[in-house]
Amino acid sequence: MTYAAALQALADPTRRAIVEKLRHGPRSVGQLAQGFRISRPAVSQHLRVLSCAGLLDVVPVGARRVYRLRPEGFAQLRVYLEDLWRDALRTFDTPVLPAPSGED
Repeated sequence: MTYAAALQALADPTRRAIVEKLRHGPRSVGQLAQGFRISRPAVSQHLRVLSCAGLLDVVPVGARRVYRLRPEGFAQLRVYLEDLWRDALRTFDTPVLPAPSGED
């Protein structure tokens, strides 16, 4: 997947909260659903979006599915953000030109 899919998946605050929980280690759907005001099936749908964006791995453990962050998915996002940051810093050296007269 691309960094664009990762950005789109992380645009949702619930999905960002799920990622925050997974920063501390792998979790099952039941563990991830704790503390949310949405159902376990809704959490599962969010997990599916994050997985399809390449941000999560799913590991079957007995009858449960355990989710963990997928470093490769975040690596693509990191490269994009580092490039963006480098380009933004480079523009600080570029003088701001005044607008031509008659334009604001």
